[in-house]
Amino acid sequence: MKAVDTGTFDDELNAPGNDLRCVFFWGKDCFNCDIFKKTALSQVDAIRALGLTWFHADVYADEPLGRRFGLHGVPAFVLFRNGKRLGRVTGWPGLGQFSAAIGRLNAAHAAASDAAPAVGK
Repeated sequence: MKAVDTGTFDDELNAPGNDLRCVFFWGKDCFNCDIFKKTALSQVDAIRALGLTWFHADVYADEPLGRRFGLHGVPAFVLFRNGKRLGRVTGWPGLGQFSAAIGRLNAAHAAASDAAPAVGK
């Protein structure tokens, strides 16, 4: 995961690319943040299989970034594609539910891409 903060956030999340980007907002000594971190470290292959480009931000150290997204607690996972915010998962629901949410976003993107008219037609 690449670290982002108030100064780098927009450049990283708006960089060219059609990948699904996830920002893991966390804070020091956050119990549920630590549970996600342990899951990510113990189930690396499953986390990688989600196909996300990962970023993280310590919003306890960067309060303006947390306020920007109206965070009332962490962890929070905010998802973007092509610089557009697609949704947020608040708390860590477990890998199964998180994976299902990512699957729904990817399916919606695929359906929208299939329905879009070809350029020049």
